[in-house]
Amino acid sequence: MATADLATRLTDHFGDLVTFSEDPRCGITAEIAPENWLEVARTLRDHEDFAFQQLTDLCGVDYLGYGQSEWETRDASSGGFSRGVAGLGPGRFKWNELPESGDIERRFAVVVHLLSLRYNYRLRLRTFAADEGFPVVPSLVEIWNSANWYEREAFDLFGIAFEGHPDLRRILTDYGFTGHPFRKDFPLIGNVTVRYDEEKRRVVYEPVEIEPRVNVPRVIREDSRYKTDDIDQAADEAAERDAAGMD
Repeated sequence: MATADLATRLTDHFGDLVTFSEDPRCGITAEIAPENWLEVARTLRDHEDFAFQQLTDLCGVDYLGYGQSEWETRDASSGGFSRGVAGLGPGRFKWNELPESGDIERRFAVVVHLLSLRYNYRLRLRTFAADEGFPVVPSLVEIWNSANWYEREAFDLFGIAFEGHPDLRRILTDYGFTGHPFRKDFPLIGNVTVRYDEEKRRVVYEPVEIEPRVNVPRVIREDSRYKTDDIDQAADEAAERDAAGMD
């Protein structure tokens, strides 16, 4: 099935229930309101024009700070890997308390990837949770049971609740874990330090002692003037001589 054919079938069948966007690298993305999430998903699975029988992936997305980069710097120092970003950004402490964090209209989304074995085609679905404070999306487990652990993962890491899930528990973090690690307002250094205490003979939880920072990647210059390895310089010179001889 060609991409244009799939887009036409989706538009003709669902009308205003679904909005579409197309990327030549990623294919078609169908955006669906939460209240229509189950209806559209069930139709995509059962209708003979689609036959998306397999859910291959499901994940959460946090759009807080989307399009912003805390890695951009104007000045470079000689500190190499130790250079850090001075300003606050997603992944740093208390970013959600900054005024610009209120500009996010729709923060949490669930993205699903579907595969139609009959037509050998893939489709991406996306829905945004209506409430940022307590994001809830209907569970797809009754339609594709492969969504079970994926939804538990999204709940654990992003705090997105899936209404109707048969066993919505954390799946990756430790017992008693506080917070959701993939939220962009979650501190990168964590909330507590965990270690084994030899005297108490048990695991203990303590306050975090390290200072939060985000390092800037080292600048790698493709210029022989900055190469200090004689072997690299000799290899480059040999390659240039070989290239000149071939010409």
